Order: sequence, then structure tokens, then C-alpha cells
Amino acid sequence: MTTNEARSERTPLLSSSPNTFAVLNRHTTETRDVSPLSRTDKGQDKKLSTTRGALICLSVWVLIFILTNNVSLITTIQSPIASDLEVSNAVSWFTSAYLIAITSITPVAGRLCVIFTPRVYLLASIIIQTCGLFVTSQAKSLPWFLAGRAITGMGSASVTPVAFLLVTELTSQRRRGLFFGCINTGYTAGVACGAIIAGALEPLVGWRAIFWLQIPFALVAVTVAFFSIPKPKQVLDSAAPEALAKKLAQIDYFGVFSIVAAVVLLLYSLSSPRIQIMPIILSLASFVLFLFVESSWATHPIVPVSVLKSRGNILTGLATIGVMTARWGVLFYTPAYVLTLRGWPQSRAGLTLIPTNLGFAVGGLLAGWLHIRRAGSFYAACIATFGAFALSMFAVSWISTTSSNIYLYLTLLFVNGFIVGSLLNYSLAHVLHLTTPSTHIIVIPLNAMFRSLSGSFGSSVSGGLFLRTLQKALTQGFRDRGIFEGKENLIRQLVGKPTMVQQLTGVDKEVALFGYEQALKTIYMAGGVLAIFMLLVQAGTGWTAPEVVKDEEDALDGADGIERTVPREPVVS
Repeated sequence: MTTNEARSERTPLLSSSPNTFAVLNRHTTETRDVSPLSRTDKGQDKKLSTTRGALICLSVWVLIFILTNNVSLITTIQSPIASDLEVSNAVSWFTSAYLIAITSITPVAGRLCVIFTPRVYLLASIIIQTCGLFVTSQAKSLPWFLAGRAITGMGSASVTPVAFLLVTELTSQRRRGLFFGCINTGYTAGVACGAIIAGALEPLVGWRAIFWLQIPFALVAVTVAFFSIPKPKQVLDSAAPEALAKKLAQIDYFGVFSIVAAVVLLLYSLSSPRIQIMPIILSLASFVLFLFVESSWATHPIVPVSVLKSRGNILTGLATIGVMTARWGVLFYTPAYVLTLRGWPQSRAGLTLIPTNLGFAVGGLLAGWLHIRRAGSFYAACIATFGAFALSMFAVSWISTTSSNIYLYLTLLFVNGFIVGSLLNYSLAHVLHLTTPSTHIIVIPLNAMFRSLSGSFGSSVSGGLFLRTLQKALTQGFRDRGIFEGKENLIRQLVGKPTMVQQLTGVDKEVALFGYEQALKTIYMAGGVLAIFMLLVQAGTGWTAPEVVKDEEDALDGADGIERTVPREPVVS
């Protein structure tokens, strides 16, 4: 085993050495203690008990479920909300406000974990999340409802980074991939069940209760997590006013503002009915400002220059955005396939997402359980899964017809989900190999941000392509049959309301079926082409781990006078 490989298995993610902060932030003039998860108080047992480990897993899993549940629940209760608030033309912002808030805060999660420790940051964030849920449940107007959704998203942003950090820190290399898969399972369960649970509860308790009923579950889960996660060895008493002031002084507020502004402006443009150019220009300007601040001015940068310059980290992020953009096309438009081309009732259309979400969970779990059982490169596995994902997108495009076997279609959806679930697990394990251990606390939240960005990109790119292709195919279909005159209103209705296809007969239905078939085939084919390009991007990450420089060796191993010569004790060995 090489020195780098040995270190990746032996050293904690958050070193207690004062030099760690300097390694993470090369040009920092002031160093400080970074409290680890695994370096605990003297009185604490060296090895976490099975009960304590189970409580951490269960509580964090519940928080992940609540996070993703809030993404999908809107799809089944947006009508009563829109009716109650009298804002039927703004329903797209119900989900966008939540996702934009999550994605914009995620990049700074790593630095906040460094400053306040993951357990404290998670507790504070979930308290903010519950405040957002309460505001949402009590909203009497659209601005208050969207404000509540945004606050909920800001609080929810901590869950994904902290979950991956806990797995990286508290599990052995042999079990790490399996627990990464468990996190993906929580995501799948939340997305799949959110809409179903909300749809079942809304007629019984109303839409407001669906939000405030989540508050006790979130508070109980975060309380259990806070007391179960090992308490770090603290040099300063965090409760002291001077200690808190010192921690707050280490936040790069200008960097936080510039990166949040860049993400919010970009996602605002992509989430709007029509993509707006000016917010994109302002987003790019804000991002350039962020890079300047981080590289030249900030004492404690949100994202260190070494992370921004990491080829493996940046290319993995771009590849993740591309693949998940294609994946969201499947998630958004699979129900439209059975609604239009197969004539399924709306109450059953969502069931088609069960196979692909199940495949996503199983793929991540099996990849982690059977293969990701060591530190090191997973370059070949990444390339193989990227290629397989592209092929699965082409297969889904080919079979999206009115006459294809529905069971074969559902099987291909399962395979598509299985591949992307394992792909995300492999790419995360590989990017941890490509980056130095001291930067993982920043790299992991960035990876989570890239995944979050893909939802907005997917809805914008796939949605725009789908609607343009559908309108063009419908227009061409009616013109080819010489009956285009007077069909403009019908075309507008078909574009906005897929269920209308089932109400048509004769030539009108033939054209409608042709239009939807062409639109579905196009977005899935485009997803396959995009996946091929992302394969080339992922191939550029390489397979060689960076050299650990002398300063970082000191920070990671023995700088505080303790020579770490044996692996730290994990939750699950």
C-alpha cells in the first residue's frame, strides 16, 4: 500500500492539528484548531457502540427523507395550495424556491462544518428548517409561502454534506461505499414517497398540516443525531461569547454573499418560464468576483484555491451535472409517457417512477457493498457506468412508442436507475481518491451542490427541449394532413396539458400521439448524447491521487504530538 493510500484510511477527515486549517487554506495567516469527529474527549470510548452507530444512521436517514420529501410533495398538493393562495400561475416557484435555497447554501456547508463542527451546524440548520416549515404552513399569501419554502431550503442544505462527511469520517473503507448507497436510498425513498404521502394526507388534514407535521420528526431526529455524533475535543469553550465571536469572525462573509448570489441568479434564470439573459450575466460576474475574493483577498476562503484548481474535483462536478441533467429528464417525463402514449389515468402515472427509483437505490447499495470496499481509484468503474448510462438512455428513447412492451419499458427504467445509482457512488469514491484528505470537508459539499444544480438544469434544459420539440411536431403533423388552420388553440392546450390526449379522437389524436412520441424520444436521445460527452469529461479526471506534501503530512499525522499508526475505530468495522 502506498503512503497516500495508507493515510486515506488512517487519518480522520477533520484533523485536530492547528496546521490543518493552514493546509486547507494555504495563504491563511492565522491557524486554529479544527475539531475532529473522531478525536473525542478522554472519557469517551474509542469505539462507538452498535446502538450509537444505529442511532446516527437512523436519525440522519430521517433528515434525508424529510429533505427529499419536500422536493416531490408539491407535485400532488400544488393545486389546493394554488387555489387557497390564488396563485395558479406561480406553481412552478413552489419547488424552485426550495431547490434554489438548498443549492445556494450547500457550497458554504463545508466551511461552516469546519468552524462550528458538523453536529452543531446540523442542529442549527434543522432549527432553521423547522422555522421555514412553520412559516410555510401558516402562509396566507404567495410571498410568505415562497419565503417559508426558501427558509426551509436554507435549513435543509446541511443534511446532505453532513451525511456524507459522517460516512467518510465514521466508517471504515470497507463499509464506506455501502453507507454512501444508504444515503442514496434515503433520497430515493423521500422523492418516491413524498408525493404519495402528501397526496393521501391532504384530503384528510389539509395542505398546511403536511408542512407543520414534519416539524416534530425533524426536531426529534436532529436531537438524536446531535447527542449520538461523537463530541469533538474542543480547545475553546464554544459557549463562551469570545469563542463564538472568534468563530463568527472566521466566516468569509463576502465570499458567502458572492457564491450564493451567483447560484441564486443562475437558478432563478433557469427556473423562470423563459430563460432570462441578464441574471445569467450577473451570475457569471458574481462568480468571477467570488474567485477573485477566494484567491486574493479572503483570509479564510469558503472554497480554498487548491480545491478550485483540482482538475479531478471540477471535472467530476461537471460530469455529475451533465449525467444528472439527463437523469432528471427521465424522472420528469416518464409519467408523461404513460399518460399520453399508453392512456394511463393520472392517479397511476406516478407509479412508473417506482422501478427507476428502486433501481437507483439498489445500484448504489450493491456498488458500495460489493465493490467500493477500499480506498483508491475507481476510474474504470466510472467510465464503464457512464458508458452504460448513455446506452440506457438510447434504449429508453428507442422503446418510447405506443406499441412497445410496457414491462420491457419499466425494466429499462429500472436498469437506467440502477446504473446512475452506482455511477454516483463510484464518482464520489473516485473524487475522494483524486483530492487530498484535508480538503474532503470542502469537496463533499461541492459534490452535493453539483447534484442539486442538476435538478434545475434538468428541468430547464429537458423542459425547454421537450416543449419546443412537441410544439414543432404537432404543428408539422397538422400541416402534413392539411388541417393546421384553426388548430393553434388545440396545440397550446396539448403542450400544457398531457391528459388532454386521452380526450381526443381520430386524426387529432393521431397527431397528438405522434407529437408526444417525437418529443419523448428527442429528450431521451439528447440525454444519451449528453452522457457520452460527460463520459469524456469524466475520463479527463485521471486516476492518479495527488501527492501529500510535507506540511499536510504534519497536519494529518502527528503534528499534535500523537502519532497515528493504526486505523481509527469506525462505527461499522
